[in-house]
Amino acid sequence: MPLRKKPPLYLSQEEQDGLRAAGRFNASVMDLVRPHVKPGITTDEINTLVHEYTLDHGHTPATLGYHGFTKSCCTSINQVVCHGIPDDTVLKEGDIVNVDLTTIVDGWFGDQSETFFIGEVSDEARQLVQVTFDSLWKGIRALKPGGTVYDIGEAIFNYATKFGYSVVEQYQGHGIGREFHQDPGVPHFPHPKSRWDVIRPGTCLTIEPMLNLGRRDTVLDRKDGWTVRTRDGKLSAQFEHTILMQEDGPEVLTLTQNGPQEGHQF
Repeated sequence: MPLRKKPPLYLSQEEQDGLRAAGRFNASVMDLVRPHVKPGITTDEINTLVHEYTLDHGHTPATLGYHGFTKSCCTSINQVVCHGIPDDTVLKEGDIVNVDLTTIVDGWFGDQSETFFIGEVSDEARQLVQVTFDSLWKGIRALKPGGTVYDIGEAIFNYATKFGYSVVEQYQGHGIGREFHQDPGVPHFPHPKSRWDVIRPGTCLTIEPMLNLGRRDTVLDRKDGWTVRTRDGKLSAQFEHTILMQEDGPEVLTLTQNGPQEGHQF
C-alpha cells in the first residue's frame, strides 16, 4: 500500500491502549480464517469471512475502498509478492498464500499478515516461508528504544541473504496509528537514509519483510493496479506484525492465540 507522509507518533498510554485493542481484534480475525485456509477454498471466500466477521463486531476492514482497493483483505498466492485481490481463484495443494489483514477499531489501525501452506508444500517453499518468518522476528528483536529503522533492515537483510533469498525493496513497513500508512517508512534492507529514523518509546510501526526465492525485482499488474508479482515468476513469502516501542523494548500488538509464535518451526 502507498505510504502517506505523516509525522511519527509518540503515543500516550491511552492512545497505546487504543492500538492494543486494534491489534488484538486484528489477530482474532487471523485466527478466525486460519482453519479455513486449505485446499478447495477460494480467496474470495476468505475475504467474505474477514469482511463479515469484522462488520459483525462493529469494526471496519481498512483495505476496503482504500485508494480504490475493492476487497477487505489481501491474498497473495505463490509468485504474488503483495496486494493480491481476492477473487474466484481456488487454493490448491502445494500453494502458499499470504493473507494480509488490517482493521480499524475505534479509529485505530491493526495490521498483520501470515503466509499459509495449502496442504503439503515443497521443501523449497517450506524453507522460504520459514526464513521469512524468522526474518520478521530478527527485525523485531533488532528494535531497541532509541535505535533506528536501519537496525531493522540490516538484521532482516543479513539473515535472509545468508540463505540465498532476495529481499524486496520496493515495498516496506510503515508507521501506523490513526492513519494506515505514515512515517517512518521501514525498509527491510539497510537503506542509508533510515539511519536517521530514530524509534523512540511511543512509536508504532509495522515490520513486514517480503522474501523472494529468486531475484528481488517485482512487477505491478497494469490491469488491476494492485497485484505485485516477482518478475522472474518465482515464489515469494511475507509475514507482518504491528509493533509498539516501549521503554524496555518492542511490544508486538498482533500476536495470535493459535498462530505461529517466535521460534516456530514450520
